[in-house]
Amino acid sequence: MSLANNRILIAEDHHVSRHLLERNLQNWGFEVISVEDGEAAAAILDQPDAPSIAILDWMMPKIDGAELCQRVRQQTGRSYIYLLLLTAKGQKDEIAEGLAAGADDYVVKPFDPNELRARLKVGQRVVELERTLAQRVADLETALDDVKRLKELLPICMYCKSVRDDQDYWRQIDEYIHAETGTDFSHGICPICMDKLGKGLLPP
Repeated sequence: MSLANNRILIAEDHHVSRHLLERNLQNWGFEVISVEDGEAAAAILDQPDAPSIAILDWMMPKIDGAELCQRVRQQTGRSYIYLLLLTAKGQKDEIAEGLAAGADDYVVKPFDPNELRARLKVGQRVVELERTLAQRVADLETALDDVKRLKELLPICMYCKSVRDDQDYWRQIDEYIHAETGTDFSHGICPICMDKLGKGLLPP
């Protein structure tokens, strides 16, 4: 997993539980940021470089875990944050409420360390897949922009085949395409021109 997926936020108002979480997560190689209430957690999760995973206690002062999940999910245009609710609520309808609020998963307190670690590994995989997909989408958009630029009408010299760029400079077409897209060219002779060359029909 990438280093970015090793940053994790803990929002837990109970000192002993928070300390226990910190110790376990650090032993598992996570870089831990901890806060005592939902308002402080919201401020961290609003930042552009927010941790990619957050463990949120359901019952917290100021903003509870479920409401915080809703706030995070209302944000658009940002990297996905995997949200895990830590809760003493064990009833199915209560758990469904938390998931409906935007949580990805939950752990019932008192938590089992092995279960928590396994669920966090799932969170890391989800975040990694989301980041990879977002990068591929960005690469595809860049490639489509390059194709669109190349499909636009370019002024080209009918004799030397140079093209005029946006700065009104005439450049060789392979130089222009390389500058716009990073594409390099290897030169050869097509079969038609090869046939003409053999017949002496190409100009010197």
